[in-house]
Amino acid sequence: MSATLAADAALDRRRAAGERVLPMASGEIGLPVLPALRARLEAAAGANAYGPVAGSAELRGAAAGYWARRGLAVDPGRVVAGPGSKALLFALMLAVGGDVVVPVPGWVSYGAQARLAGARPLPVPIVPGEGGVPDPERLRAAVLAARAAGRDPRAVVVTVPDNPTGTVATPGTVRRLAEAARDLDLVIVSDEIYGDLVHDGVPPAVSPARYAPERTAVTTGLTKNLALGGWRTGVARLPEGPLGDGLHSRLVSVASQIWSSPPAPVQSAAAWAFAEPPEVVERIAASRRLHARVARAVAAHLTDAGALLAPVRATCYLYPDLTPLADRLTAAHGLDGGDAVARFLSARHGIGVLPASAFGEPSGTWRVRLATSRLYGDDDVRRARALAASDPLALPWIRESVAWIGRAVTDLTSGRTDGTAP
Repeated sequence: MSATLAADAALDRRRAAGERVLPMASGEIGLPVLPALRARLEAAAGANAYGPVAGSAELRGAAAGYWARRGLAVDPGRVVAGPGSKALLFALMLAVGGDVVVPVPGWVSYGAQARLAGARPLPVPIVPGEGGVPDPERLRAAVLAARAAGRDPRAVVVTVPDNPTGTVATPGTVRRLAEAARDLDLVIVSDEIYGDLVHDGVPPAVSPARYAPERTAVTTGLTKNLALGGWRTGVARLPEGPLGDGLHSRLVSVASQIWSSPPAPVQSAAAWAFAEPPEVVERIAASRRLHARVARAVAAHLTDAGALLAPVRATCYLYPDLTPLADRLTAAHGLDGGDAVARFLSARHGIGVLPASAFGEPSGTWRVRLATSRLYGDDDVRRARALAASDPLALPWIRESVAWIGRAVTDLTSGRTDGTAP
């Protein structure tokens, strides 16, 4: 079971039993649907035919334009749509075949998807502070060692910007990763679902398709930038050339056997969104600002308590290192790593977070991941106010949630026994 979905389900059961809980385990973006986007979905509700396996010409053309505006021009014939980028990532692993290099820490589903595809994940640590991209030098060593041992790594998955760390790999690291992949004849699968959520004032994330266009497949969607997780829509950009030809053919074949075609009404709405009319651009900009303000407020509680935390440059994720506090946490609460910290925060404060072990790190690692994206309100009225607010931290429900987290962090790190959820 996906660690994020399992954590959400557990908190939902507690909420249904009357407990007050604070969900910070999954990356669900708690924001309302853009009204103009809702109208386009409603207008397309009568579209009930299967349609092309790779997606409608309208959607593929809009996605090609989206990438072209980011310096990644592509023929619409090299775009494949699917029911979410998560499904496309799995289908790409099936289409590439072989074992898959995954970053550590890395999103909870990469390794699981590799195993479901009949392969084995090959974990490679990231460069510190540059999440989502395996360290290029360690990648070279790991792939060569795996091949010498009879394994068959053929792909490397990267995430730019990153989940779980909320950081962005530098262009230099991405370039060296691309060079290593070329030397090792690896296909790069670049998960760029958070590409539009790099915080204002931070340089944009750079895709490995800039440096290795002939071997990089890029996936993205509207799940994060427009908070459309339940609509399940994603697109993949495949490379030109012989490698891309074969990959496109295999990916479409896999899609034809799994989902037949993406949902037609959603494709129509998604095509409008990928064209980036002013309403969409403004909504995404407001989302970025909201994510940045709230994530940084929560980050301050953690760093003030002594946790180490790389500056959050994108998304709504925090991945603090509690190692400097390890002795104190063990003495005060008998904790022995991130798994125990997650259990403590859940049981004592009703706060759901994920331990580092969910992201491929050892269970004793003193890290947890917190997602701040569901602190914006329990209904669309409050969430809309959070989006529009010049200072979202002044809104009572956001202020209370951030304070709740602060009390839990104080209790965790000080050893006091009076910290309880509000």
